[in-house]
Amino acid sequence: MCGVDDDRRDLELKLLYVQSLLADAEAKAEAETEAGRAVRAWMRELRAAAYQADDVLDDFQYEALHREAQSLRSSTSKVKDFFSSRNRLVFRHKASRELKNVLGKIDKLVKDMQKFGLLQREPEVPQAPNRQTHSALDESAEIFGRDDDKAAAVKLLLDQQDQRSVQVLPIIGMGGLGKTTLAKMVYNDCTIQEHFELRMWHCVSENFEATAVVRSVIELASNGRCNLPDTMELLLQRLQEVIGRKRFLLILDDVWNEDQLKWDDDLKPLLCSSIGGLGSMIVVTSRSQKVASIMGTLPPRELACLSEEDSWELFSKKAFCKGVEEQEEFITVGKLIVNKCKGLPLALKTMGGLMSSKHQIKEWEAIAESNRGGNNEVLSILKLSYMHLSSEMKQCFVFCAVFPKDYEMDKDKLIQLWTANNFIQAEEYTDLVQKAEFVFNELAWRSFIQDVNVKINPVDLSYEGTECKMHDLAKDITDECAFAEELIQHKASVNNVRHMQLQWDESDEITGLMKSSLSLRTLLVQSEFSLVQKSKHMDLKELKLTLVRAICCPNPYVIHNLINATHLRYLDLSGSEMVRLPDSICMLYNLQSLRLNGCQELEFLPEGMQTMRQLTHIYLLRCNSLKQMPPKLSLLHNLCTLTKFIVGIGDGFGVEELKDLRQLRNRLELFNLRRVKSGSKANLHEKKNLTELFLYWGRDVRYKPLQDEVVSNNPEEVMESLVPHAELKILELHGYGGLAISQWMRDPQMFCCLRELRISNCPRCKDLPLVWLSSPVEKLHLSYMNSLTTLCKNIDVQAAGYSTSQEIFPKLKMMTLAVLPVFERWAENSAEEPNSLVMFPQLEELYINDCDKIATLPEAPALTSASCYGESAECIGPMSMEWGSFPSLIHLKFGMLVNVVMPVKDHQNQSQRPPHTLRSLDLEGDNGFISMFNSSKLQLGLGDCLASVEHLEILLCDNIVRWPVEEFRCLVRLQSLGIFSCRNLEGRGSSSEEFLPLPQLKRLDIGRCGSLLEVPKLAAALGELFIGECKSLVALPSNLGDLAKLRHLRLVCCSELKALPDRMDGLTSLERLSIGWCPGIKKFPQGLLQRLPALKSLRIHGCPDLQRLCREGGEYFGLVSLIPDKDIPPPDEPETKEKTVKSRLLSWCVGGSSSS
Repeated sequence: MCGVDDDRRDLELKLLYVQSLLADAEAKAEAETEAGRAVRAWMRELRAAAYQADDVLDDFQYEALHREAQSLRSSTSKVKDFFSSRNRLVFRHKASRELKNVLGKIDKLVKDMQKFGLLQREPEVPQAPNRQTHSALDESAEIFGRDDDKAAAVKLLLDQQDQRSVQVLPIIGMGGLGKTTLAKMVYNDCTIQEHFELRMWHCVSENFEATAVVRSVIELASNGRCNLPDTMELLLQRLQEVIGRKRFLLILDDVWNEDQLKWDDDLKPLLCSSIGGLGSMIVVTSRSQKVASIMGTLPPRELACLSEEDSWELFSKKAFCKGVEEQEEFITVGKLIVNKCKGLPLALKTMGGLMSSKHQIKEWEAIAESNRGGNNEVLSILKLSYMHLSSEMKQCFVFCAVFPKDYEMDKDKLIQLWTANNFIQAEEYTDLVQKAEFVFNELAWRSFIQDVNVKINPVDLSYEGTECKMHDLAKDITDECAFAEELIQHKASVNNVRHMQLQWDESDEITGLMKSSLSLRTLLVQSEFSLVQKSKHMDLKELKLTLVRAICCPNPYVIHNLINATHLRYLDLSGSEMVRLPDSICMLYNLQSLRLNGCQELEFLPEGMQTMRQLTHIYLLRCNSLKQMPPKLSLLHNLCTLTKFIVGIGDGFGVEELKDLRQLRNRLELFNLRRVKSGSKANLHEKKNLTELFLYWGRDVRYKPLQDEVVSNNPEEVMESLVPHAELKILELHGYGGLAISQWMRDPQMFCCLRELRISNCPRCKDLPLVWLSSPVEKLHLSYMNSLTTLCKNIDVQAAGYSTSQEIFPKLKMMTLAVLPVFERWAENSAEEPNSLVMFPQLEELYINDCDKIATLPEAPALTSASCYGESAECIGPMSMEWGSFPSLIHLKFGMLVNVVMPVKDHQNQSQRPPHTLRSLDLEGDNGFISMFNSSKLQLGLGDCLASVEHLEILLCDNIVRWPVEEFRCLVRLQSLGIFSCRNLEGRGSSSEEFLPLPQLKRLDIGRCGSLLEVPKLAAALGELFIGECKSLVALPSNLGDLAKLRHLRLVCCSELKALPDRMDGLTSLERLSIGWCPGIKKFPQGLLQRLPALKSLRIHGCPDLQRLCREGGEYFGLVSLIPDKDIPPPDEPETKEKTVKSRLLSWCVGGSSSS
């Protein structure tokens, strides 16, 4: 292969030479001249030739990897060699032909470029930062000069609290001025959070279609998917259900629509008239004055540019933080650069980030003197900064254009897509992963990548990921990235498209456009589970994927298209339903990233994966059916990510396979540790980049060691061998059968960085890791620990602290204790004597379930939410709760007997005053009800503390027979009451004229109270009344017709209810009426008939007589026909199946919460 090798070296040298001239070529291509256009055309041809050259050179790498794998593969391997052209003679002939072809193209381009007079420029070499993360990621630290704007906007929003209609506040200004930043400041202000019951943020951009906006608002308000079709009546109905009359704040960010009809006719009636309580607000951010005039009901908040002082502060904070000293000459030139930015925050941040890498005054002067022109200052400045990026940074940034605007990109995925496309090259002292991290941080530092945030994975709640967004500039620079939707709409050419994202249901159309294209390098198929289910066999077989570098597709059948994808480096099949990966995967020797997250049916991986020597990342999160690992994973020396390892039996399957994989990072889950052999080593302490470690003794979290038929090896010895390094952030331990924790767990220095500790199903273990005094643990979860009696041991209180609580877990914010049958002490001293005076200084959330021996709750001054449940014969008595120890309490749930102890009034000090912060109270079972509504406790001051409660829910209280009128008298501010499954509640009071003493009540939900006969009179403030599955109910409140503020009345499955009250003409605010499966209601009373035309929504099901009157030909049809939203099907036939009725009930019944 001598001649071939010579040609290959010649090609590599020519490419290096051309690359050295690219910086000058890019600069000359900016000119709007004939020469500039010629350079741009030459660069397009060069780019195509460079891609072809990359493919040819990549073939050599694949051939080398293929031969290496052949030498490793045993003769008994099941993996077949599917590639027919892999003998050396054929490869040499093919490689020679392709090399000469691409060399000819490169030679011609080199000759052509000589006429442009291109010069070599030193490429930008960014200085490595002193630390891995940048302060730029903390966006709150970068806000200057907007405090007055924020204060004014917040005041304006709060001042609208009595407005009945939804008000719209526009925030307008040019691009890069900080409109979105100001909106975020307002949105996250603490007074705004308290003022609005519901806050929602929707980025509009170009999509102002009513269905898209309303669907998004529904999902934000309900915190769930909206699977309704694009039928506006259905969406409107759901919108009214999830928002109702709550006071809401909706941010519509980045609005471009200037079509007044789209707002006035489509969206305004939905968002401003049909929903929302008093003082509801919409804030709109836009660059357009016209948008403000179309949508605004309040004067727009027009942002001004930053002052000279604020501009300099923002710029200098970025520019002088990475080694550039703030000397006089730099300050002088820096102020010239600041003047060019014209007070635009984004431009100042971008230029500051650029200048932080320029250490010579000449470099500063050159940039200060440069003028890229253009009317868009921000875009011009960003392009200037872009021109100073290194070649690989430019490629990485431009690749981001494959994602839609405002798309939240996962950092790890993005980096792996960069490396798959060969945008980043490893260096002598920096591996590929470190280099990619550095590139990402540099782009974030310079504001090309924005909104970088650490987020919790919504499925794997403990798994943290970093998400970010690209700047729009990426779209203006490249034509190599596209969305299928754009190509389909414009029938655009796909010849230059290298990277594409498409939706699952667009595959057929895009296949037709791209079937002749050989250019595709990245294919990202986005999908929803429902679409995958409907179309399991998405047809991509006509796409030529032989040159593809990266594929993301949940359809496992795409694997069969990859049989010759020798260049493939990134394969994401997450969410697919395959049972096993085919052995042919092992022939993808270039593969770096294999993502199989959420493949819950997957049982087996190919046995030959040890030959895939380039594999760097294997993701197996939520692969719950996986039975074993492939053998000999220790041969994958590049492996940095392995989220799951199942310990097996036999050579090549043991935990020792991890011994030499020192680069493993982020998350590692170890399963079946009961199979670890004595003396085996995983060397976890050498894996310094691991941040999350999960240790499972069984196949899953449910494994119970005492029920295991197979006695495992010494669990204490195994645990001792699993000592990790001392910088873990998350540690979980499940199914450990040992009597004691390991020695390394007794060293507090091991947990200096630990933020979360979770232990479950460790029935014999009596101790916890030593984390309670100085560790930064923020979350603690303990469950099913049958022998744990004490949380903290050896806590000796100093003499000075005789009457002062001992602080433990100084950083803990959330604690969950579940099924701890002998747990009784929060702390004890070295003599094993209990210490009852303990305090959790920062604890905000506490959940206790079935911990029968806890005698008292500890002091927690920051606690905002507490939940205590558990009924057991083993309970030694009521748990004591010192009410004054929780001055911040907002949400409280009781499902057990609790003795609420009120502080003695004469001895109340500042820290022991009863809190008046409680807003939400949930009581389950008779003991939960008695714990709070005890007459003696109410008289001792508990009643005063309940005066602040706004939401009350009572569930499963069988001892309540009559309405608890006296108990309710202290709830003077209650706005929402839910009573569910109180099966003995009859509701008969001393007289039928009895009032429910809740003057501020706005919503009442009653459900599944089978004995309920009647409801007392209700307060005039009531706006919503929902009654469901109360089969004995015979009478509605006698004053129902006087409730002038009632907007929504819903009655479901009240079979004994024979009629609505006669006098209902007083319901002057009634907008929505729903009656379902109340066959005794045969007609509307005269007073209600007068109100029918004013209704916005009417639903009637399961009431045959009433349905006939309301449908065409019926007596009420003329009145009902005027109602815009109505759902009145023909009367059900007698033989209607029970299943149909039940399915309809699901959308009608009030459910188990008053938040439905």
